[in-house]
Amino acid sequence: MKALFFLRHYNDIDHITPVISKWIEAGHICDIVLVGSPKFLSDYRIEFLSKLDGVRIAHIRNLLPPLEFLRWQMQMLLLVSSLRRLFIGPLIGALARMYGAKRREPIWRSTTNRLLQRSFNGIDEGVIVFDWITRDSPISVEWVETVVSTARIMGFGTTSLPHGDSPHASQLIRHHEWRLEPDSLFSAARIFDKLVVPNELCAKRFRPFLDDQAIAVLGSPRYCDEWLEKLTKISPSLLTARSGNRLKVVIFLRKSNFTTFWEEVSEVIGMIAAFPEVELVIKPHTRGGRRQPLTKDSSLHRLPNVSVASDDTHSIHLMNWADVIIDLATSVVFEAVKAKKPVLAADYLHAGRSALACFMPETELKCRDDVYKRIDEFLTGGCDSFYVEEHRLRFINEMLHAGGPDVLSRYVALLEAQVKGRPGANAQSCL
Repeated sequence: MKALFFLRHYNDIDHITPVISKWIEAGHICDIVLVGSPKFLSDYRIEFLSKLDGVRIAHIRNLLPPLEFLRWQMQMLLLVSSLRRLFIGPLIGALARMYGAKRREPIWRSTTNRLLQRSFNGIDEGVIVFDWITRDSPISVEWVETVVSTARIMGFGTTSLPHGDSPHASQLIRHHEWRLEPDSLFSAARIFDKLVVPNELCAKRFRPFLDDQAIAVLGSPRYCDEWLEKLTKISPSLLTARSGNRLKVVIFLRKSNFTTFWEEVSEVIGMIAAFPEVELVIKPHTRGGRRQPLTKDSSLHRLPNVSVASDDTHSIHLMNWADVIIDLATSVVFEAVKAKKPVLAADYLHAGRSALACFMPETELKCRDDVYKRIDEFLTGGCDSFYVEEHRLRFINEMLHAGGPDVLSRYVALLEAQVKGRPGANAQSCL
């Protein structure tokens, strides 16, 4: 069987690479088309996949004629919601209205047909895979709908796989979210035959818009034991510590569109930096992190034991380097929970309620005093015996291993089921 995976940014590469690896291990083949930044061609996970037999990887710009790619890219930019929020938003909106859906359709169809013909010409069994697509995704839902509808005509399955997890147990977490009601951003998921989520906390977002049979809760491919073991072998060399015997602390930040109380975050960093026995690294989010006010604070760079991680520093580097992690509700810290490294859920620094604090109350920071006491405890007593093991195991079983620890096999079985019993069609029949 053959699959065509569309990957667009750091997070979906991180979470879907384990599925692709297991798909190939099961004896299948696949194409991977990158539709985000070309820099991801050198990502260590993409390089790992490129060495597997049965995998072809290319950036979309190298698969389309130059003029067609430019038109495809222009249409994408016209529909990106983030640009509408900038000062050029009115101009972008006007151009999108002038260059309406009917004028955009020929490019959507032409690019779709080229990509599907390349992957499935003469092949009767296949499945098309995207990550989670929402109404504000940087990739146009309009184009994804064209790819999905064309694939369906050809008789292929269509699936949406996770590009993350649900670090929040609460709903109103972004700027200007004021009403507790289903978020229509997630309604785009219904264009797929199957939507896959790692746990029920994620499924809750989509249930108002999809039938129960369209949602599969399969556990986390990124944080399952099988992939974590393999990841230690393929990840780049670890960060070289300069901290000596100091307590190594990392703070992971969220994207700028989440409501974060930056003034208090800055206070906490200053307080932790006042412990001379601590080395603190701040990790901005992989998308939009450099736009956060904290990383623009020049006073941070004057603190001798505080640094901001560079863009090419992977989260796994910091996870292995750190003794303690402070989290503002990100799923990247789930790996540290698996490794029994202390994660402090700094819920009072943002507008949400974290899944970590809900499952493991011992992780929660409720005020500035809690931060001080925890850092002092780690310095004087070490970092062992932090979790209540019953709480940690419940978190792993419900959030990461939903359905059992053999997570990747369930993902492969679902993708295989998407192509079984479908009427095969030669790709040229849709052109």
